[in-house]
Amino acid sequence: MQDKPPAPDLILDAHLDIAFAALVSGREWTRPVYESRRTEAGSETEMREGVRVAGLREALLGRVGIAFGTIFTSPARKGAQFRDDLISYHTPREAYERGLAQLDYYNRLADEYANIALIRTQPELDRVLASWAEGVPFAQHIFGIVILMEGADPILEPKQFEEWYERGVRVVGPAWEQTRYSAGTGESGPLTGMGRELLDVMASFNAVLDLSHLAERACDEALDLYDKTLIASHSNSRKLAGSSERHLTDSAIRRIGERGGVVGIPMYNRFLKAEWSRASGGKKEEVTLADVVSSIDYICQLTGSAAHVGIGSDFDGGFGLQSVPAEIDTIIDLTLVAPALAARGYQPDDIRAILSGNFLRILRQTLPM
Repeated sequence: MQDKPPAPDLILDAHLDIAFAALVSGREWTRPVYESRRTEAGSETEMREGVRVAGLREALLGRVGIAFGTIFTSPARKGAQFRDDLISYHTPREAYERGLAQLDYYNRLADEYANIALIRTQPELDRVLASWAEGVPFAQHIFGIVILMEGADPILEPKQFEEWYERGVRVVGPAWEQTRYSAGTGESGPLTGMGRELLDVMASFNAVLDLSHLAERACDEALDLYDKTLIASHSNSRKLAGSSERHLTDSAIRRIGERGGVVGIPMYNRFLKAEWSRASGGKKEEVTLADVVSSIDYICQLTGSAAHVGIGSDFDGGFGLQSVPAEIDTIIDLTLVAPALAARGYQPDDIRAILSGNFLRILRQTLPM
């Protein structure tokens, strides 16, 4: 069997809330960022979600050729961070319906725009990568989306994951906040019985398990139980991002590395520097790409190589321009991570691995033919 050609130089972002931003905030992925900024200036959307950072045009200009696009739903409980009829749910059936609406949005994008494609199989991944090969005109570049479910409650019961897999979901994070499957952000505890059963079903499909948002006990349990591929799509070390269970212990990071997994570093100032808080007057310029590189380097040092870290920006997932590092204006500026890594002494092969190669390896291990 002939080896696959080397991947072109591009960026893979392991966490973009594309459907959430479109359906909840009206931020259509195909609308340019600066157009949204003009129309949203002073609006409730801008106040609630922050100034927009990511869109299709800017992703293509920044060579962000592949992203894990989320299906994100939020439990409609008292005190929940997000409460909106388009994503909030009271019952599993409502969660299913909210999730399906977001999946339909991704399908519409792929159906209506020639430069957007869903990545569900190896040939579909090859097609997207080929569109970024040297010499291919910019107009022919394709933005590929891998579907990641953030919070598993849209899965009605573990065996129903088969339906979601057939519809294109390739990555699942069992929790955001507490779900029927796992303790999560803000709720300490383990996986539930349904959560353990879900992992068994996911393993039978060689799906990717996302550890982001799992509570510490649940994360450790998942690392013990799941013998297939795993990642943390948008997490940092607690040593840098604070003691909250929202982030990973050093032990978990080492175990992810030992398992061949990858940690995606988010571009949210609060997740890059523990003492930063916009609510307490934190300024955008107080966090820089040097802090991003420090987070990347921390993972590299813990795991012993550059093979287990990447980018999971979480752009437009409830925070905006005011809350991302100083040098970043739009998603285009993810291109600045490469020179920042080079300035820290990282070599070209390691930089390519961090920007896309590590997560591409995950896709090569898991996508079906």
